Amino acid sequence: MSLDSFVTSLVFSYIVVFARLGSALLFMPAFGEVQIPVRARLSFAVVLCAALLPMTPVQAAMPSAPIAVALLLAVEITIGLWIGLTARILLSALQFAGFQAGQVSGLANAFGPSFGSFEGATMVATLMLITAVAMIFITDTHHIILRALLSSYEVFPPGQIIMADMTDQLLKAAGHSLYIGTAIAAPFFIMGVVLNLGMGLANRMMPQLPVFFVAAPLLIASGLLILSMAMPTILDYYISEFRTWLGGFKF
Repeated sequence: MSLDSFVTSLVFSYIVVFARLGSALLFMPAFGEVQIPVRARLSFAVVLCAALLPMTPVQAAMPSAPIAVALLLAVEITIGLWIGLTARILLSALQFAGFQAGQVSGLANAFGPSFGSFEGATMVATLMLITAVAMIFITDTHHIILRALLSSYEVFPPGQIIMADMTDQLLKAAGHSLYIGTAIAAPFFIMGVVLNLGMGLANRMMPQLPVFFVAAPLLIASGLLILSMAMPTILDYYISEFRTWLGGFKF
């Protein structure tokens, strides 16, 4: 093999790896956050793909037909986007839980900043998202993310894709994300029902009681109390579920 052919094959292998891993990092929690500058994320993806290239089973031979090259890159990009989007869907469980908790406890504010969350998110959702991203690095879950990206080549060999299975897994991840968000927000639901029922009974017994002025600070104080007590358990539960999903890539 001539030097030109070797360099061409090596560069093509790097492009194939970058197509999958770079696409996955585009939406991957902790690595694909919008607060990180685009140049920094791109530079990290370029360096990471170069470091992981020798550990991937991507063949150095480049297909002769241009259509085969385009098809291979399209498949790798699709797999990478699927991995990143599925992980982002799991992270959206905290957005849903924080939004529900903010609405129930009176901590919702349409003018609050939306760091990494949807527009109009509550401050509780923003707090949960930022804390979860920090916990991913604190608990070394980002190492598991990198291992899962490498292990994805065992589940999806280069150039092979099964759209039906990927669609089914994406729907299952969306359903599981909704379950996680509902489980996290359950204490706030119970608090809201109990307090509103109690204030309704108090209003029936004392019609002159200014329910709104009494209930609003009581809901906010109770919401902050439950949030401070449940936050460690919430983060531990989410990180555990996220690691379980990453473990599905067969380390």
